Amino acid sequence: MDGRGYLDAAHQGMPSVAHPDAIEMTHLDDIDITPNSKLETAFKPAPYLDDEPQDLEDEFDDSDEGEQALLGSRRREDTSETKSSLWGRVKRIVIETAPTLLFTTIGLLFTGELLNNVSRWKAMSQIDELIMIVPVVLNLKGNLEMNLSARLGTSANMGELDKPATRRTIILGNLTLLQVQATVVSFVAACVAFGLSTVLPDPTPPLMVEHAGANSTIAAMMSDTLNSGRPLRKPRPRPPNVPMNETGGILEFLVTASSSMAAACLSSLILGSFMCSLIVICRRFGLDPDNIAPPVASCLGDLVTLCLLGFVSTISMVFINTPIPLISIVLLVIAAGGWTIVTRRNTYVKHLLLEGWTPLFIAMIISSGTGVVLDMFVGRYESFAMLAVVISGLPGSAGSIFVSRLSTALHASANSLSLLPSSPDGLDARTTPGPSPRLVMITLILVTFPIEIIFLAVLRALGWLHLPFIFVFFSVIFFCIAVTASLFLANIFTNFLWSKNLDPDVYALPIHSAMVDLVGQLLLVSCFEIASLLGAKVKLPRE
Repeated sequence: MDGRGYLDAAHQGMPSVAHPDAIEMTHLDDIDITPNSKLETAFKPAPYLDDEPQDLEDEFDDSDEGEQALLGSRRREDTSETKSSLWGRVKRIVIETAPTLLFTTIGLLFTGELLNNVSRWKAMSQIDELIMIVPVVLNLKGNLEMNLSARLGTSANMGELDKPATRRTIILGNLTLLQVQATVVSFVAACVAFGLSTVLPDPTPPLMVEHAGANSTIAAMMSDTLNSGRPLRKPRPRPPNVPMNETGGILEFLVTASSSMAAACLSSLILGSFMCSLIVICRRFGLDPDNIAPPVASCLGDLVTLCLLGFVSTISMVFINTPIPLISIVLLVIAAGGWTIVTRRNTYVKHLLLEGWTPLFIAMIISSGTGVVLDMFVGRYESFAMLAVVISGLPGSAGSIFVSRLSTALHASANSLSLLPSSPDGLDARTTPGPSPRLVMITLILVTFPIEIIFLAVLRALGWLHLPFIFVFFSVIFFCIAVTASLFLANIFTNFLWSKNLDPDVYALPIHSAMVDLVGQLLLVSCFEIASLLGAKVKLPRE
């Protein structure tokens, strides 16, 4: 690769040889990806020829219109990749995605259990804003980590992380950018929580979390526990007919803001470093980071941020009547200013300081619609929260993988066209095309289906799920619909963004994730309603 960055192709304009409208997935049949330099002895790059063997993909050509650009694994061999069997291509995707999706689904359950415990801690029980801020900050922070994984996945597959100097610049630039973004979104989350606590008189936790732009799975788990017979927490009692002290409200806001900002920045440092290391390791060992990183980023982002928020808020409570929370906020803002200066000097990521904010807040608004659905139905149905993990979380994870793969292919297409026909780099940087989008979609559907069955079976075996067979039957059908909708939405939305000269690595994942959450919740409600109409006892008794 020359000095061209993976983000330059998307932000500073597509290569002059091809407008983004001309580089959609319908024109990517011969686009190739930079091979892994660590594995170059295992294969030779295939030449860029119009008559490459495509006998095994002919059955998909008519319906896919030549969509052949998605990456397979880095571990490829010269002739075996161009003439590999259909099973070989499916096997690569299955091996990399199945453990990832299973791990992240289990991780969502751990997040729910962690939330159950953290919400009972002293800080959460005394300051309403702290419990309110949880779903907001998790929603925003999770999207930041997913965007990071998508950008670095594209960079890795474009070969830019193979050069130590370029790798160091890209990773450090993304980490400093993440610090700036984390500071901003955590402060916004604190303001949202404080605003809700001011507007809503004497609020209850379910009402507050469900309308705060929550991640649907986390919000469902919170609401499910809060609506059970054992409340998570007891709001601090106030004397009757005595207005809340304004000074006390400001102190609570300062504790909330300082806790969320500190937790978000620490989480970005820890998780950002982990995700960068994970993607570099994937590249080095011949794995496709697009198949692994986005779901892991989303899952671990919730776990790490929630854990840190609980610990930091507990420590902050000790200093609630001191200037320390305010000093912490000032220091974090100053640090963010310093990170902004450093980021502006990095050519790979400096433009992202002004980009990417819109999808984050659009996603928060869409998630508020999910909160309305939860507010209306979560208290009516048995085991709603646990089922939300598979009906929303798993399709969203599969969709994030697909978005990341599509985005990488589109960036690769722009780069390959910019290198043709005169640059020798263009020939050396190519290997054979990967499986078509349709093949990837079918594979992801087939991967997620047994994961859902295993998940439901384990819940039933542990005694956590007691639902009739007719409901389970319909839940499987609606789950397949949710996964299919997630993948089609990923395909359409990613291509739409690309056609508008917007980088899918920045804009696609937050909005896609929020929309899949909303669709998943609506499908889950429909499943409960249909099963109930057919005589199944799935509704909780009204008190």
